[in-house]
Amino acid sequence: MHPADNVAIVANTGGLPSGSVTPDGLTLLERIPQGHKVALGDIARGQEIRRYDVSIGTASHDLPAGSWINEERLTLPPAPGMNRLPIATRAAPLTRKPRPATFLGYRNPDGSVGTRNLLGITSTVQCVSGILAYAVARIRAELLPKYPNVDGVLAHDHTYGCGVAIDSQDAEIPIRTLRNIAANPNFGGALMAVSLGCEKLQPSRLFPERDPLDLVRFQDERNSGFDAIVTDIMARAENHLQRLNQRERQPTRVSELVVGMQCGGSDAFSGVTANPALGVASDMIVASGGTTLFSEVTEVRDGIEQLTARAISSDVARDLIDWLAWYDLYLARGGVDRSANTTPGNRAGGLSNIREKAMGSIIKSGSAPIAGVVAPGARAERRGLLFAATPASDFTCGTLQLAAGATVHVFTTGRGTPYSLEAMPTLKISTRSDLARRWHDLIDIDAGPVAEGNVSLEEMGQIIFDQILATASGQRTWAERHGIHNSLALFNPAPVT
Repeated sequence: MHPADNVAIVANTGGLPSGSVTPDGLTLLERIPQGHKVALGDIARGQEIRRYDVSIGTASHDLPAGSWINEERLTLPPAPGMNRLPIATRAAPLTRKPRPATFLGYRNPDGSVGTRNLLGITSTVQCVSGILAYAVARIRAELLPKYPNVDGVLAHDHTYGCGVAIDSQDAEIPIRTLRNIAANPNFGGALMAVSLGCEKLQPSRLFPERDPLDLVRFQDERNSGFDAIVTDIMARAENHLQRLNQRERQPTRVSELVVGMQCGGSDAFSGVTANPALGVASDMIVASGGTTLFSEVTEVRDGIEQLTARAISSDVARDLIDWLAWYDLYLARGGVDRSANTTPGNRAGGLSNIREKAMGSIIKSGSAPIAGVVAPGARAERRGLLFAATPASDFTCGTLQLAAGATVHVFTTGRGTPYSLEAMPTLKISTRSDLARRWHDLIDIDAGPVAEGNVSLEEMGQIIFDQILATASGQRTWAERHGIHNSLALFNPAPVT
């Protein structure tokens, strides 16, 4: 990845057997799986192992040239300190020119633009989920066919709302997450809520500025049983469907687009193909005045100095430091640190530790200056490249990016995951062509040709950019065609009572 690296990864599908000789004469001393690292020269015990021109650890024992380097053979370095960091030292203007492209979006009364025309029904507590799911199924079957311009109806289902310390300091995170999800541009301002009645998260607390609120409360006297509750939900939903059905797509500038970027089931190719190509596409969107979100606190923690250097101001750099430090304390309360992030699949795919994973994760942010930080559950209030301070968990990160206002989700994967969200289209990009071939009806874009030398990063970035605009204009992803999606996962660091 860099001339100063003393390791490389095996790109061959299936890996390479012991005794294989590379074009430059290096002989492999043992079988090395695809995506795993090989020592390019002798590495002594305690010596740095470098990839991306970054130390990803030190050798735990002597490693001759041609050795397989994995998580058992290197030692993770300590997390970088938060002091003496470069502050806004590399915030150079974007060199890319704005793109004249547009997409077909739905403009909302508040000026925001959605990529889907959805009715979202907010629930205030998990207790209502069963009946609400039944009602939504009937709405889809009985009402939705009458309103062809509406893309779908869904419940904002979650496990929050009661049995929690609702007044604790961190309780505001899940509350504002639900509030801002309801305001996502893909829902067109159609705010409808379902409540039990006795829960701690009262509708007036969730939506303090919406009075009157279109609300179905199960415990109200007028709701005399299951059928009455379901009938009430369906009647109110139809009112919203009638309004949403009047909306039409219209040409919209890229500057109105908000794209969430995430990686999951990552492997050693993530930082070689899909993520850097997504970074190119992100730069194109930002240069055109649009907004992209990158996240995953534990997957950028080891590159903090790269982030603070790219901040547009010292205030943004301090926000980055503050939120990463907050998350350090959150992990410490649980008796873990950022090393708990990597999964068995990550390691099987060649990622030896969180330092190596972080370097491949950050690169999807491209080269644009970091224009701001979005707190967990908050709504993005500016344009440009933003860091949304979310956990790395696929489901939690996606939920928080939805709350931040993302209307398209781009998800890169090396090991493979069918993850998607119903509330915004999720484009899946594979890091390897082998995965794209096997999952031909789950992967939307194959970035593998970059590793094979058949497509440049710039060309793949253009492919991703074009596909983002096509998806924003209504082209369905594989997940949408199959009708598969994951549940929302609220980040709740507050106590559960």
